[in-house]
Amino acid sequence: MTAIAPAPPVDRDRLLSPCEVYRLIAEGQLIVVHDGNALKLDGWIDKHPGGRLAILHMVGRDATDEINVYHFEKTLKVMKAYRIGRVQLPWTNLEPPIRAGPYAYPAVPELVVDAPLDSDDSASSSGMTDEDSLFSARRDALSWSNSSVGVSDTEQDLSKDDGEDSVLRRRNVPAKAADAFPPAKILSRASYTAAMEQKEIADGIRNYPSLDLETQQAIRTEYEALHKLVQEKGLYSCNYWAYGKESIRYAALFSTFIYFLRAEWYLTSAVFLGLFWQQIMFTAHDAGHRGITGNFIVDTVIGAFVADFCCGLSIGWWKSSHNVHHLITNMPEHDPDIQNIPLFATSPTYFKSITSTFYNFQFVWDKAADIVVPYQKYTYYPIMAVARFNLYLLSWMHLGSPRAAQLGSAWWTRWLEVAFLSCYWAIFGYGLLLRTLPDWPTRVGFVLISHMITMILHVQITLSHWGMPTSDLGPTESFAQRQLRTTMDVDCPEWLDFLHGGLQFQAVHHLFPSVPRHNLRKCQTLVREFCSKTGITYNCQGFVEGNKVVLSRLEEVAKMVETLVQCQMHMAQTGESGLH
Repeated sequence: MTAIAPAPPVDRDRLLSPCEVYRLIAEGQLIVVHDGNALKLDGWIDKHPGGRLAILHMVGRDATDEINVYHFEKTLKVMKAYRIGRVQLPWTNLEPPIRAGPYAYPAVPELVVDAPLDSDDSASSSGMTDEDSLFSARRDALSWSNSSVGVSDTEQDLSKDDGEDSVLRRRNVPAKAADAFPPAKILSRASYTAAMEQKEIADGIRNYPSLDLETQQAIRTEYEALHKLVQEKGLYSCNYWAYGKESIRYAALFSTFIYFLRAEWYLTSAVFLGLFWQQIMFTAHDAGHRGITGNFIVDTVIGAFVADFCCGLSIGWWKSSHNVHHLITNMPEHDPDIQNIPLFATSPTYFKSITSTFYNFQFVWDKAADIVVPYQKYTYYPIMAVARFNLYLLSWMHLGSPRAAQLGSAWWTRWLEVAFLSCYWAIFGYGLLLRTLPDWPTRVGFVLISHMITMILHVQITLSHWGMPTSDLGPTESFAQRQLRTTMDVDCPEWLDFLHGGLQFQAVHHLFPSVPRHNLRKCQTLVREFCSKTGITYNCQGFVEGNKVVLSRLEEVAKMVETLVQCQMHMAQTGESGLH
């Protein structure tokens, strides 16, 4: 019997060229860059407690910032076992295959893969005499592969020398909003949508720091220093006394609910049950981010007890969507928190219909969207009032989906949630609604009132993102800049923090997801200083003003839809194709 030679050991310190990384990704391997190391996460993806999508959206990218703020030191040390080599920094991000589509990573010729990037005679040594063709091959292999809005190296140089307007001109993005598109009646759906998207890109490029590598690297350096400062100040440590006071408030609301229920003031008791749900879910949010004990098992049990047992909502569903939301905030095709067609549209991207990488489902822009979306400014609050019913459905759909089972050693969380959700419906559905309340009119009134009270929470959740930009400025934009560009904080007095439950500091929270919410106000001061240093706008509005921002955005997109419908009618009447 012939002995099988052992596989040669992997040199974890060897320097991988960008083309080598590209080739590995083109072959289907999951390569993520962290702190200058190339991590191969194929063997970890189905064990990742944060879900598969959190990894898939980082493939080909330098995810150092995202990984550091989402994981504790113990986990960061474990990641070193997946290192297959090093890469040269700063790293030029590739577009993750999940975002770029199945044809974005064509096979790379060996002559390109093996050619040293800084060799002066690489073209001749490889047999390629056309220098331009070699440059083109390298550019295609190393740049953002599926980008119509990305920033090329040439544009990065121009943005430093000639200002941002030169970048806008070369990308056919108008410098002024008024020049964004010709009269709508001569545009096809695709052309009109593209014009609206380009306008938003122009606004983002104009209003935020330059996208050149030097500027964005400086922002990353400042963000790394800010992260260390937050750690040094102990802001990742939980204030358990604050949770003691929270528990008193939860108990008071639940006791008041029970008191009025026993007194047969059923509809009044429903108000306090709704307030109890609204308040206690803030603790589930903290536990979902491991912001209470920092221990995965303990915080998962706390989160499941609060969300599933007390509120009837799956913490697993919330984590699976929320983790993705944090990484790719406000990206129409990828962020499930803004995918609400045909009820709402916060981006013109939805006009062309999109396939959600989260739901693996196509959101088709159809006649229903043409009719409903123009009124979204008026349907916003009524739909928020009944949004909880949709969350019940999503919770059970999640637990029945493969996503709930793809958690490796955390497999037990699925069955814990099933048990807790079953208990919730046994107590609330059977014990309270059917056995305690006297008749059907009272039951219907109780359910509607208790659930409508929680609209406060649903407005709070959507407030920080629905009015913010959805444009993708390309692969060079830093994690910190994107989070601050797409997220708005809500300004309120400190004594009112209990009502918002930390959701008023969403921009701060997106920069530091695991910081306990009782420390976010202290972090806010540091974030303001960071924004002042880097020139990034810190968006912060009062609660009333924030609602106006959201309603204005809903109205703006609604007017785009009305124009689009008029455009379609004009083309139908005149027979014009719109292809000008």
